[in-house]
Amino acid sequence: MGRNVSYDPLIPAEMRLGFPDLVAHCRQAGFDGVNVTYPHKEQALALVPPGDPVVGAMGAANTLRFGAQGAQAFNTDCTGFVAARRARFGTAAPGRVLVIGAGGLGRAVAFGLAALGAAGIELFDTDLAKVVALAGALRGHAPGIPVSAAAPDRLADLTGLDGVVNGTPLGMVRRPGSPLPAAVTGRPAWAFDAVYTPEDTAFRAQALALGADFLSGYELYFHQGVQAFEIFAGQRVDDVAWVRATLNHRGRG
Repeated sequence: MGRNVSYDPLIPAEMRLGFPDLVAHCRQAGFDGVNVTYPHKEQALALVPPGDPVVGAMGAANTLRFGAQGAQAFNTDCTGFVAARRARFGTAAPGRVLVIGAGGLGRAVAFGLAALGAAGIELFDTDLAKVVALAGALRGHAPGIPVSAAAPDRLADLTGLDGVVNGTPLGMVRRPGSPLPAAVTGRPAWAFDAVYTPEDTAFRAQALALGADFLSGYELYFHQGVQAFEIFAGQRVDDVAWVRATLNHRGRG
């Protein structure tokens, strides 16, 4: 893109800083912005005002931009998911979807599903308070979309669902497993796993075994990264396919 860019991992514990102190450090050090990952996305929005009303309603941010006019918070997890799903499934509506996990990533995907015109959204999290909070936020943002809390046994029987989303960290490196039980049943048409390290997760294998078309978490990761760059640099990426090809080429090298 013709830019001189440095993109570095910053881990609060390794820097002996709390997350708010690390954000303050980045602002003072002249960073253009930071991406925020699990588990700090909800805290990020509490620290920095939203740059978009939808992000404020969502209650989570993964991209902070530091500019002359102050800091702003964005969520390219949400818009990245929308872009990834449209690239994979075109204009096909999501239908009725179960979202497992109501934390920062689950919030982003749920709001993305609302933007895509979901027929209904069921929410599950082991922390019921998170489900209640997200359901209330969705109803206020998209009152025409039915939102409900799912009981634990819903994870074992996906009958009647068009889609299922893993918005939890289960399946990540050092967090093995799946939120779905081994004997899960149902016939969802599509599934999405937010986990992308590794790409081949237990959840993916279960979804494919049920006959679902699968959308990898790498696709959200890719699109949100492109969009975050645009926010940081103030420069539009017109040829997204070229970016993908370049990354794939370097990965093979």
